[in-house]
Amino acid sequence: MENKIHIGLIREEKHPHDNRVAFTPKQCQWIMQHFPQVQIYVQPSPLRCFKDDEYEKAGVPLQEDLSHCTTLLGIKEVPTDELIAGKTYLFFSHTKKKQPHNQHMLQTILEKNITLIDYECLVHPDGQRILGFGFFAGIVGAHNGLMAYGEKTQSFHFKRVHTCHDFQELINHYFGIKLPPLKIVITGSGRVAAGALEIMGLLGIKYLPPEEYLINTYSYPVYTQLKAGELYLRKDDKTYSRADFHAHPEAYECRFLPYVTVSDILMNGIYWDQKIPPLFQPDDLKKENFRIQVIADITDDTNGSIPCNLGDSTIESPVYGVTKDKMEQTEPYLPGTVDMMCVSNLPNELPRDASQYFGDQLMKYVFDELLQTNSEMISNATIVANGKLTERYAYLEDYAKGAL
Repeated sequence: MENKIHIGLIREEKHPHDNRVAFTPKQCQWIMQHFPQVQIYVQPSPLRCFKDDEYEKAGVPLQEDLSHCTTLLGIKEVPTDELIAGKTYLFFSHTKKKQPHNQHMLQTILEKNITLIDYECLVHPDGQRILGFGFFAGIVGAHNGLMAYGEKTQSFHFKRVHTCHDFQELINHYFGIKLPPLKIVITGSGRVAAGALEIMGLLGIKYLPPEEYLINTYSYPVYTQLKAGELYLRKDDKTYSRADFHAHPEAYECRFLPYVTVSDILMNGIYWDQKIPPLFQPDDLKKENFRIQVIADITDDTNGSIPCNLGDSTIESPVYGVTKDKMEQTEPYLPGTVDMMCVSNLPNELPRDASQYFGDQLMKYVFDELLQTNSEMISNATIVANGKLTERYAYLEDYAKGAL
């Protein structure tokens, strides 16, 4: 027993409560069968998408006190008074960009000699992130965008995703739903866009190349997808290079404007930062030919790539309206407004599937590395080691000391 590696799945304590988990009961069972030296415990939780008895039936012991575990896995930030000194934690810490609301948590991690490995910083050798919930954000975001359009136009009705037990139940809900002719433009090419494309496929919405989409009309629902290279071109020579775009986004112009005149729904999954021009300007909303009625801003940057994103909506109340003349928030589904779906925690609507997908990536690419004594992947994702900032994250020193 002495050589066992004890791993704990912690209860999510951050408000609003997250219902996802790093490993499902079946994944825990698989790990313990294939790694006999590993014992997993789960902290009881009334809110987790997998019930306590599902873990017990899979042979995972429930344990309130996880102080005997060396490694603790969560999803969201851990409240400071819940942090156990001297442990290794894995969760999304949201500290690497010096986020103000997590400054105190990082200071406590340092004080308590904790080791913090951040999921967001775990990358493949080519720099691609290993873990993320973007695919299910895309699925739920695309569904919610269509749901909002159905309510606004009273042409069809979708049930809410969070009322479904899982993704399979959502798929069954699509049987027999016939959508009216409508045009959808999807931006981006990452996990979020992949999730949105999954919904297009399930509903039998036909893909069109951008140039056909722009000039033709159809008697059935269609969509097009605009990747970064189709959305942004250099102002001088009208070319696109990914590396150059990320290094000098201010040298690029956005080519989205023609799509506002022909699209009914925009599903936004594009990467954005402060220097990248938005998809359109606030004044464009006022124009007669601005046709878009619903925007599902799945990447959800307030005042970001979508200027009329006026802030987050919630899973309970996912849609708000925006007036076109003054860009003021209003009730959803009013005539002459743009309806916005800007939920920041979309995967929580399909938590069982999102957790399984996350755990699969964790098992495939990270778990072996976690059990090694000196993994480059793990050390590159370690923000704090035994209460000290690692060299790679030394730039957080002023943030950790209390300056911002």
